[in-house]
Amino acid sequence: MKTVVLGVTGSIAAYKACELTRMLIKSNAIDVHVIMTAAAAEFVTPLTFRTLSRNPVAINMFDDPEDWIPEHISLAEKADLLVIAPCTANVIAKIAHGFSDDMLCSTVLATRAPLLIAPAMNSGMFDNPATQANIALLKTRKAHFVEPKSGDLACGTIGQGRMAPPEDIYERILEVLKPSGAHSKAGNES
Repeated sequence: MKTVVLGVTGSIAAYKACELTRMLIKSNAIDVHVIMTAAAAEFVTPLTFRTLSRNPVAINMFDDPEDWIPEHISLAEKADLLVIAPCTANVIAKIAHGFSDDMLCSTVLATRAPLLIAPAMNSGMFDNPATQANIALLKTRKAHFVEPKSGDLACGTIGQGRMAPPEDIYERILEVLKPSGAHSKAGNES
């Protein structure tokens, strides 16, 4: 069984991560462990993800771990793939520049598993040169992306920034997890 660590960040698209979690669990071949940012917990409750994933949900770096290994290290080591869906511009910037000030970013920094990012944000934020430079930097480090779609955005504008549908992200997860030898925890190759 493969282990997907799913990071959920503070975006209105967080509700779509619930469906993604359900799809992964329904496959019966993937164990899902969810890490939520504090902002994500403002959109969807940790109880929802705990129920769907059948695993505890990590949020706070300073909660007592269930065992002696710090939780961000434990999750980083057990991951066959780390997925962030939705991924805000803020989290993209933090991981591109090595920040580790919360559970999710610390886990990303500690893992050797491939990283798959599904951005979700306002089109102005997505198109901003800083965001595009951060995405380009992460791609040079072999991060995988599921590009956001164009359409109506929660802020009332129309443009690129809608998180890809859960089905598209699910299919990309299966591609990255394929046992082709090209994807390994140590390799991060695409």
